Amino acid sequence: MTTAIAQSQYDFALAPIGNLDSYTSLVHTIPVLSAEEEYDLATRLQRDGDREAAQRLILSHLRFVARIAKGYNGYGLPIADLIQEGNIGLMKAVKRFDPEKGVRLVSFAVHWVRAEIHDYVIKNWRIVKIATTKAQRKLFFNLRSAKKRLGWLDQSEVEAVAEDLGVTPENVMEMERRLAQPDTSFDLPTHDDDDENQFSPSAYLTGPEQSDPSLHLEQADYSDHQEQRLNYALSTLDERSQDILRQRWLNDEGKATLHTLADVYQVSAERIRQIENNALKKLKHLMA
Repeated sequence: MTTAIAQSQYDFALAPIGNLDSYTSLVHTIPVLSAEEEYDLATRLQRDGDREAAQRLILSHLRFVARIAKGYNGYGLPIADLIQEGNIGLMKAVKRFDPEKGVRLVSFAVHWVRAEIHDYVIKNWRIVKIATTKAQRKLFFNLRSAKKRLGWLDQSEVEAVAEDLGVTPENVMEMERRLAQPDTSFDLPTHDDDDENQFSPSAYLTGPEQSDPSLHLEQADYSDHQEQRLNYALSTLDERSQDILRQRWLNDEGKATLHTLADVYQVSAERIRQIENNALKKLKHLMA
């Protein structure tokens, strides 16, 4: 990959994200590549350093990066920053992707996307929360000013602090241990992004729902694809057949009865059932 191609990728992925909803809507308008298109583009990139191929591979997968990043929203970090870090991981994945391995780019890239997001989370959440309950928060903000010396509190001091703050002595001793514990780096310094042999605890940070995001991405991609096929298949039916199927199978408010639809179209319930069965057969044929 040439320097120009790499710079183009960085310029696009690192562009500031303004309105998050607008960004999400925009990336979902970019078509998802078929397996054949992805293989062709990846081959052109690997063989010729094709700049356009690299750009299309990146653009078509931005929706997946946004989906992964939203899974880390519970860390309290800006979602736009998480997406940008994930985009960097996507660029690294595109650079290293080998189409001859027989796997889709999304399955390969999820490791690199997660790695960049994990690195960002660790660097911006380096201090472990030491105050979670109401009593702990009270101790955290008041214990230092309540202590009479820098060393460990003796039993009488512990009891005095507990009485002043309205907590138990056990709470005081637990919080003092937490405050005395130094901040420990969770990740190792990495001086070369291409060094794949360096690992740190941050590489094993549990992802959302404690599962492999690649499986969720592939499932979501498959669902999106099936929904597109279903919408296309429905569009080939006449309006009455479309409405009957939607009312019977795709209505969020509840399934319409045959008799209800018979009253609407002024036919018998048996005729509605026949139209429904014929329409379903056509859909199955088109979806096969």
